[in-house]
Amino acid sequence: MSDRENEVRQAVRKTVGVVLFDDVEVLDFTGPYEVLAGARLDESVRWQTDSPFDLRLVAQGDVVRCYGGMRVNTDHRLDDCPPLDWLIVPGGWGTRRETDNAALVGWIGERSRQAALTASVCTGARLLAAAGVLDGRRATTHWNSLDWLAESYPQVRVERDLHVVDDGDVVTSAGISAGIDLAMTLVARECGEAVATQLARYMEYPYPQDNRRRVATDG
Repeated sequence: MSDRENEVRQAVRKTVGVVLFDDVEVLDFTGPYEVLAGARLDESVRWQTDSPFDLRLVAQGDVVRCYGGMRVNTDHRLDDCPPLDWLIVPGGWGTRRETDNAALVGWIGERSRQAALTASVCTGARLLAAAGVLDGRRATTHWNSLDWLAESYPQVRVERDLHVVDDGDVVTSAGISAGIDLAMTLVARECGEAVATQLARYMEYPYPQDNRRRVATDG
């Protein structure tokens, strides 16, 4: 990539909204956040350049209490969130409650229609399904929620054997740590595999070479 191409791509940063709620699983959102925030188009000037992704934490309130007790300050409330290029919905125990949160589910559905890409990690797929985002789509979730997803939303084509399911403008992943692989997949798709492999090396994380689910779905 030429210096000029690098400058142009660096200038056009994608705004990525990460939706939070009480009892969100910490690694579900911090994993993808770390990957996207750590991405660089040119690894040789890592400390002189920014990530091509501008990440924003979004929730209904100013502070979210994560599963396990961590408290996180958000960047935006739902009603003042700027336009998003990408929307990422993590999972966690709180999704069981939030599927009945009409305001949040409605917001996810609306923003998904506006965004170029929508992704979920783990049981974030519950919220995408509740918002109608997964209708007619291939999708996956945490192994312990695959049956629930298939039974509750028969219009979703549940994939049981894949770690990350790329269905074009909707991408979903298996549970918790799988969000790191999901984000690596998105970096490779947006910035090229060379950028993604260099990022994995920087993170000392094994670049995903195999998309098979790592945990047996039969428990």
